[in-house]
Amino acid sequence: MPAAFAAPADSEMATAAQSAKNQSWLYAGSDIPRDAAWQFGELPNGVRYAVRNNGVPPGQVSIRVRMDVGSLFETDKERGFAHLLEHLSFRGSEHIPDGEAKRIWQRFGVTFGSDSNAQTTPTQTVYQLDLPSATGANLDESMKLLAGMIREPRISDAAVAAERGVVLSELRESDGPQRRIADATNAHLFAGQLLGDRAPIGTPASLEGARASAVAAFHKRWYRPDRTVVVIVGDGDPTEFARLIAKYYGDWRGDGPAPRQPDFGNPDPKAAVVKEIVEANQPAALTLAMIRPWIKRVDTVENTRRLYLEFIALALVNRRLENRARTGGSYLVATVEQEYISRSADITLTQIVPLGDWKDALADVRGVIADAVTTAPSQADIDREANEIEAFLMKELENARNEPGARLADDLVRAVDINEVVSTPQGQVDMFRAIRASATPEVMLATSKAVFRGDATRVVLTSPKATEGGEKALLAALAAPATIRDDRLTSVAADFTQLPSLGTPGTLVASAPLPGLRAERIEFSNGVTALVSNNRVEPGKVRVNVRFGTGNRSVAADAPNLLWTGDYALVASGVGPWGQNELDQLTNGRQIQLGFSIDDDAFELTAESKPADLSDQLKLMAGKLAHPRWDKAPVERLRVGFLTGYDLNDATPNAVLDRHLRGWLSGNDARWSPPDRAAIEALTPEAFREFWEPRLASGPIEVQLFGDLQGVDYTTLLAETFGALSPRAPIVPSSGQRVQFAAHTVAPEISFHRGEKGQAAAMTAWPTGGGLASPRDARGLDILAAIFNDRLFDRLRAEQGASYGPVVDSYWPTGFEGSGGYLLVGSLLAPRDIDRFYAIARDIAADLVANPVSADELARNAGPLREQVARASTGNVYWMFLLEGATRDPRVAANALTIQDDISAVTAADIQRLARAYLKPDRQWSMAILPQGMSLADASALGKAAVGGR
Repeated sequence: MPAAFAAPADSEMATAAQSAKNQSWLYAGSDIPRDAAWQFGELPNGVRYAVRNNGVPPGQVSIRVRMDVGSLFETDKERGFAHLLEHLSFRGSEHIPDGEAKRIWQRFGVTFGSDSNAQTTPTQTVYQLDLPSATGANLDESMKLLAGMIREPRISDAAVAAERGVVLSELRESDGPQRRIADATNAHLFAGQLLGDRAPIGTPASLEGARASAVAAFHKRWYRPDRTVVVIVGDGDPTEFARLIAKYYGDWRGDGPAPRQPDFGNPDPKAAVVKEIVEANQPAALTLAMIRPWIKRVDTVENTRRLYLEFIALALVNRRLENRARTGGSYLVATVEQEYISRSADITLTQIVPLGDWKDALADVRGVIADAVTTAPSQADIDREANEIEAFLMKELENARNEPGARLADDLVRAVDINEVVSTPQGQVDMFRAIRASATPEVMLATSKAVFRGDATRVVLTSPKATEGGEKALLAALAAPATIRDDRLTSVAADFTQLPSLGTPGTLVASAPLPGLRAERIEFSNGVTALVSNNRVEPGKVRVNVRFGTGNRSVAADAPNLLWTGDYALVASGVGPWGQNELDQLTNGRQIQLGFSIDDDAFELTAESKPADLSDQLKLMAGKLAHPRWDKAPVERLRVGFLTGYDLNDATPNAVLDRHLRGWLSGNDARWSPPDRAAIEALTPEAFREFWEPRLASGPIEVQLFGDLQGVDYTTLLAETFGALSPRAPIVPSSGQRVQFAAHTVAPEISFHRGEKGQAAAMTAWPTGGGLASPRDARGLDILAAIFNDRLFDRLRAEQGASYGPVVDSYWPTGFEGSGGYLLVGSLLAPRDIDRFYAIARDIAADLVANPVSADELARNAGPLREQVARASTGNVYWMFLLEGATRDPRVAANALTIQDDISAVTAADIQRLARAYLKPDRQWSMAILPQGMSLADASALGKAAVGGR
C-alpha cells in the first residue's frame, strides 16, 4: 500500500473513528446480506459516509458527494436553482480563484467533464471526481477543494451572471420538439405532482431572475451536513478515506433550523386521462401509463423478490411485443417498463411507435397486455426470462473483481437516492435463485395483474398533425374493451448441431508470441490469422472480435452503397437455419452474442462470451460468414424505421450534424453521406443481399480472443471454425483506399435546420493525416486538440456563456494511410454568436501557430490524456482496440506499445510544429447550421445588435 494512504498513527485517526457512528445506516431495517467491503459511518453533524478499497483501475480514487436536493425542492421562483448552484460550485469556492479548481485538477490528471462533473436530478445533486494516480497529497487537496465548493461556493453576482449564460445555452441547445414533447408528456402523466412541472434545467424566466442573494439563500437552506452523503472508493485505505471526510466535513454546521421536506404529491386519478400533442415533422408515438403512488419501502429480501418478479413479468410481455413487431405488426416497436420515479410515482410505461393507424397499434398492444393479465404464462416462458436474468447476474459475479470503483460509488449513490441497499454479486445470485424458484405461473399472473393496474391511467398521442377525432377518439380507443392477443412465442427446437458444416478443420501453419505483448499470433493454412491473449484480467470472460473484409475500404468513394443498413439488419437477418427467434433460443441463458460494426479497414463481429460458451460462440460467428441467412422482415423493418424517423433529421442543429458532418468532412464521400428518402424507399431485401453477400464472403479474416482461456484449447476451436472456411479474397476498389477532405471555404458554407430560431451551430476543421507511419504526430494532435478545447471552453463558455459544450476533436484514422484525419472545432450556439465563435477559433489557431504553449498548459492537457491511457491500459478492451490488424502489420503492435511514451515525449515545440503544419487558413473548411430562412448576414446582424445592447 502506498505510504500516502497508510492510516495515520496519531490521535487524529482515533478521534475521527470515535466520532463516527451509525455504521450500518444504509442497511437500517434490511435483511439483505450486507456487502462487507463497504465501511459506513455518520459524523456527529449528520454527514453520512461510505468508503471501501478498490483497485480498478490501479491508483484511482473515486469521490461522490450527494446532496439531498434537486429540482423538486425548488419553489416556483427558484426553478433551476439546484442545477445552477451545481454549475456555480464547480467554478470554485470562497477560498480559490474563479476557475482555478479546474486547472488544479487538470494538473492532477483529471479530465474535465468526465473525471470531474456533477448531475442534478429531481431528487438529488451529485458531485463526481475520479482522481487518477491518487497520492496522499493530491487526494487531500482534492477533498479540500471539493468540500469548499460544496460548503462555500462562490455565489457572486458576476459568477451567477456568467453561469446563467451557460445554463441558458444548455437550455437553448436542448430546446426543440423532443423537449416540448417530453415536457408536455411529463405534465400530463404527473398532473397534480411537482414532477410534472419541475425539469432540473429550470425556465428562462426563473434563470433570468436568478440573483446571487436568492441562490445563496437556496444553498443555505438545502446544503446542510445532515443532507450530505460522501462516498469514496479507490486504491487506498478506507480508514484514511474516512479520516479525510471527518477532516473536511466534520466541522460543518447547518445554518438555522432544518427545512421542511417538500410534499412531492401523489398521482391525481381525477386528472385528464388522454393528451394529444401535435408536433410537425415528428413521427406518431403513443405512451400508455398505469400510475400508482410511490411508497417508501425498506429494502428487504421480500422487496427484492417483488422487484425481480415484476422484471420477469415485463420481460414476458416485451418478448411478445417484439415477436409481433418482427413478423410485421401494426407497430414498428413497442416496449413496456416499470419505474419508481423520483420518489413520486410507481409507473408502468408502454411506449409504442405505430405503423399506419395508431388505433390499431394501441389495440394490439393492449391485447398483448390483456393476455398477460388474463392467462398465466407457461413455466417454460418464465424460465426463459429467468435464464436471461440469471446469466446477467452470473456475468456480474464473475466480473466482480474487475468492477471499477467509479461504478461502485455511483451504484451506492443511486441506492441512497431510491432508498435501497447494495449487496454483493454473490448475494444477488443467491437471492435471485431462491426467487426464481417461486416464480410459478400463478405467481407471475398475479404479478402481471399488479404491474398493469394503476390508480390512474394516462395516454399520450404525439402526432405530426391533428388526428381525426382528436382526444375524444383517443379516449374512446382506450375505453374500448381490449381484445386478447396471443402473441406468445411458439416453442422452437434449435441447437448448434443444426448448423451446416463449416468445412474441414484448418491446418496451423504459424504460432508465435507477439514481441513485447502477452499475446500469441496464430495463422492457419486458409490465411485466417488470430491474436490470442490468455489472461485473467477479467476472470470468466472471453472477448471476441472477428475482423473480416475491408470495411469502408470495400466501397468506392463515389459508389452508391448500403453500409447504412448493416447495424441492425445484417445480424437480424439470421444465420444458416436460424432466424431471430431461433437465435434467441440458442443463446438463452448463455453468454453468446453477435454484434456488428464497420471499421475503416474491416467489418467486425463482436461478442462477450465465457470459456464454457466459447466453442458455440465461435461456431455462430463463423456460421454468419459461411452460411448467412437472408430473412426479409428485418430489412423491411429497417426501411420503415428509417422512413418513420426521416423528418427528424433536420429538426435541430444537432440532428443535422449527426446526419451530415462526417460526409461533409470527407468531401461528400458516399461512404459517409446519409441516404436520402428515395434511397431508403428503394431498399429491398434483394438489394440488401446483393450488397452484403460478397462482403460477408470477403477477406482477410483476423480473430481476436482476449480473456480467461485457461483450460480452453483455443487453437483447436479456431481451426474447427474460422480455420475451416474457404480462402477469401479482399474487396479493394482503387478509389476506396483514400479519403478526401472537404474543399477549402473562405466563408462558412450554410446548412439549415427546421428547429427553433434561437438555435444554430458552427463548425470549422483542418485536414491532418492518418495511418500508422506517424504515431507521435497523432498523439501530438490529441494534445493540440485538448489545448484548443481548453482555451475555447474558457473563452466561449466560462467567460462569455455563449455555449454549454464547445468541442475540439482530433481524428486520426489508422485504416487510411496518409488521409482521412482532421482537427474539428465546433459548438452549438445562438445565431448571434456565430461570428464570435469563428473569431475566437481563428484567434486560438493563430496563437497556437505563432507562439509556443507554456509548460503548465502543456502539462495540464497532456497529463489527463496520459492518465486516460494508463487507466484504460489495464483492460482487454483497450488492447483489443489498439491491436486491431496487428497480425498483418507489425507497426500496429509497435505503436500500441509506445503510446504513453509518445504522449510524454510531446513538447511545446511539437505542438507549435503541428499547428503550423495543419492549422493553415488556406486549407480550412467551415460550416454554419442556421434556422431555415436565415442568412449569415442575418446572424451577424443579430450579433452586432446583441453587442450594441450590452
